[in-house]
Amino acid sequence: MKIQDSGMPAENMWANFFEPQLILKKMGLNSNMNDIVDLGSGYGTFSIPAAKIIKGKVHAFDIDYGMISKTKEKIKEMGIANINIYLRDFIKKGTSLLPNTIDYVMLFNILHHNNPYQILNEVYKILKKDAIASIIHWRSDIETPRGPALDIRPNQQICKKWALESGFKIQKEMFLEPYHFGIIIKKI
Repeated sequence: MKIQDSGMPAENMWANFFEPQLILKKMGLNSNMNDIVDLGSGYGTFSIPAAKIIKGKVHAFDIDYGMISKTKEKIKEMGIANINIYLRDFIKKGTSLLPNTIDYVMLFNILHHNNPYQILNEVYKILKKDAIASIIHWRSDIETPRGPALDIRPNQQICKKWALESGFKIQKEMFLEPYHFGIIIKKI
């Protein structure tokens, strides 16, 4: 099930919106983590830098064959061996990862789906106890150069509500200037 149009820009434009290593650090990713998940991995913008930080595997999921192909090309060129890429509708079919096995999940610009609880419930299932997930989304209180239509963008408060209702604890909130907010949530 493809998520409502997110206005995904061309890769060269997308790369200008983020400093992936800095964002991953701010969002709690660290070198002590083993297996992590990137849901809606897109161009590999965060999967590839994360693979260089962690000691285990990155499980990168996307529904778009073109995005998967580009990411595969990049990791082959870079000689990165610790990313498993899945062309999979993880919203409809889940991730098929074992429960309580994942140290960290990236939910970056994906919770504008019409049923975010499906995503959050899968994340809760696969995360280990006390493990974290991080939410990043386009801000809805300002104009941004890209992103989903303003009427389908969740704001920070609604993302926190969804996370709490899915069993998570809010660990940290922040703005990721200039266009995004971030929330770190913890499985309890």
